[in-house]
Amino acid sequence: MTTLTPQDAAPTAGPRAQEAPRVRAELLDCLQANLAVLADRHHGRDTHLRLGATLRFAPAPHGPGGLPTVEPTVEEQLTAATERLGLAVTDLATGRPAAPSDTSAQPLYVVTDAFHLPWVPYHEHKHVEHSFLLEPDADGVTVTDAYHNDTPWGRARPLCLTYRRHEADALLAALPETTVAVRLSPSTPGPAPAPAHIPADEAVIDAYVRAYADHEDRVLALERFTLETWLLARARKLHAAYVAGLAGGTQDEAVRAHLARWDGVVEHAYLAYRRAARGRAEPAGLFERAGEAIRADAAVFGARPVRALEDEVRSVVAQVLHVGEDILAVGTEGFDGDLSRLAEFGSLRMVEIVERLEQRFAVEFAPEDLVPENLHRVEDLCALVRRSSAAPPDSA
Repeated sequence: MTTLTPQDAAPTAGPRAQEAPRVRAELLDCLQANLAVLADRHHGRDTHLRLGATLRFAPAPHGPGGLPTVEPTVEEQLTAATERLGLAVTDLATGRPAAPSDTSAQPLYVVTDAFHLPWVPYHEHKHVEHSFLLEPDADGVTVTDAYHNDTPWGRARPLCLTYRRHEADALLAALPETTVAVRLSPSTPGPAPAPAHIPADEAVIDAYVRAYADHEDRVLALERFTLETWLLARARKLHAAYVAGLAGGTQDEAVRAHLARWDGVVEHAYLAYRRAARGRAEPAGLFERAGEAIRADAAVFGARPVRALEDEVRSVVAQVLHVGEDILAVGTEGFDGDLSRLAEFGSLRMVEIVERLEQRFAVEFAPEDLVPENLHRVEDLCALVRRSSAAPPDSA
């Protein structure tokens, strides 16, 4: 694997490290991660969580090796970006991209074989589809890659590297002709979609699991199934994060337990693959366990009412003021939303509301936010919760 040398260690050669992108990369696959960077850059932090709004289990019947797969295609990922993230495809080309020079143009979203990318652990080890962003800067060309994963060849973490022009030309010349380069421009995003879980069909679950369990090439089947379970687990974590964001950052114990269950499925699949790759017997129970986890999605995510953050905050305020929640609706009996106009509101109640909200949402408001102007309206209190719930993701 090629080692990238930071700028301060080798100022005359090699790419120079810049500040890494900050998205919830641990929830995303290798194609989603860099669409997420663009979405948040144009529309604000955590816009990318909208990719998890809808959870479904709908494997394509014929993926690599003839096995069914839940892995989205590039086309499906781009469709999700245009529908959910406020991004529009303005240009798409297949072939080795040229290093961009127009600093006013939108970045190129590039999808290619990670085998040829020196900053990822798959370099010269494994052929797998991967994405990155490519854009010019004052010193050459910047590569951004928000991928987050642990692999047998090392850890991948979000990064941003600047290549000199000749280095970028050499890097791009080594890419395969099947490389896809997409220009994405910002568009007006729609309202945040309502979270939804589409129940899986029993026959589809059975056929999916049986295809892997019965496949003659056990190494191929288990290698693919390791990726499948990894994708399934991340999709569920992304959905859970989106739902939690609508509820002010809270996630109940049933969801946490279910996500931990999925982590167990991923570990079981990887263990089975490694055993088979060494010519040893695979551990029992993997496919039954995976099928049960898919079926359990419905109980955890299906038909679960998601209370809007504004409703949650209004409920806390009503409890502190000992008034009905309906009293706090703007327009009710001339109420304009200013809590200080209510006889029940005062400085003591204001402080109690702050403390109750911090406890309810497990957050701590920033000291600079705790001024009276931010504490007299439900919508302002919601904004406080959102800012405080947005903990920085692990971008190490």
